[in-house]
Amino acid sequence: MSGNTITQSVTPSANPAAALVGATVVGANPALVTAPRQTLAQSRAARELGLKRGEFDLAVRLGCIRTVPDEGGGGRRVARAEIDRVMSEDGFPDGLKKRVEAVGTSEGAALMDVTAARFTRFARLGFVVPVKFYLNRYRAVVWLYLAEELRQFAEAEENAPLLNGRTPEGLRDQLDAGLDLRARNWRGRHVGFLLRQTEDPWARAAAVASLLDPAQVAEIVADPYERAYMNCFDPERTTHGAPDSPAAHVAARIMTAEDPDEISWLRSDLANTLQEARAHRRAPRPTPKPPTQAASRERSELIEERRRLIEERRQSGDARQPTEAFRPADVRQSTGVQEHADVRQPTGVRHQAQVRQTIDEPERPRRLLGWLRRRNA
Repeated sequence: MSGNTITQSVTPSANPAAALVGATVVGANPALVTAPRQTLAQSRAARELGLKRGEFDLAVRLGCIRTVPDEGGGGRRVARAEIDRVMSEDGFPDGLKKRVEAVGTSEGAALMDVTAARFTRFARLGFVVPVKFYLNRYRAVVWLYLAEELRQFAEAEENAPLLNGRTPEGLRDQLDAGLDLRARNWRGRHVGFLLRQTEDPWARAAAVASLLDPAQVAEIVADPYERAYMNCFDPERTTHGAPDSPAAHVAARIMTAEDPDEISWLRSDLANTLQEARAHRRAPRPTPKPPTQAASRERSELIEERRRLIEERRQSGDARQPTEAFRPADVRQSTGVQEHADVRQPTGVRHQAQVRQTIDEPERPRRLLGWLRRRNA
């Protein structure tokens, strides 16, 4: 038989598509046979690694699992080779789960063998940095911390006075003044994750701009076309509640820089990144349309017609200025220009106008005077 031949089992099957699973192409070119996809969706990769979706996302943020952009324009994917690398590590999967374990305030205090109040003071002072947060049903912010980092902090000898003794006076003064670095430290960690995910300068500028208020971004990126292009690379934000809901406003406040020194640092970083982006690739903008040939010809004809009219009036001896000749009558009257009819019209023309007015509108007789004359006659 000429051409490619398909041979398959003749075992009957209720599903014809399933019967073709074992089909073999005989004589086909191996280069034309479709190879299995070399990347997996993140949900599929999480299942293969035995991780919950939250644990997988945290592993990606921490750099434990590397992702690649989707060639089809979708979300990021995980290469099959990366899955094999993670599964071949020593202690998998317990070692990976231990690195991405996140705990709240109560569990963190138990790991460090301190009270919850002392642990909260450590977090407010920035000694422990939150790795993620969520809002509970009361719209209260719940911060989560890496268990591995808390163990390392508790095991360090230089931290023993903080764990067992009184809080130093200088730190107590800062706490009394309302110092709370949890949101700021989370933003610093978050922007680091965003910058690790891309090498494109415009995407890196969008990552920095995502932590600034839009008014701050507009002052630095004054060009609206550059702002629109940068918004195309705006990183995806984790949703907390419906848009414009109280929970969404709380999350937006956490994701936006508030401290003056933090805002200054982000503005400077955005300006520098924007310069790199402009040098790497200019932002697209609409091309101005050149004037058409018909419009140019019409404008030239109009200019030539006006020039001809002015020249004709000048040759005819008209004393008025060209601009005054083209000015409407009501405009001439409103500007106080009063022109007498005797100046504008010759004597013969005025006499003809008076005769025409007499014929069209005869003078009305004086009735009382005519009656008196008839009575006296």
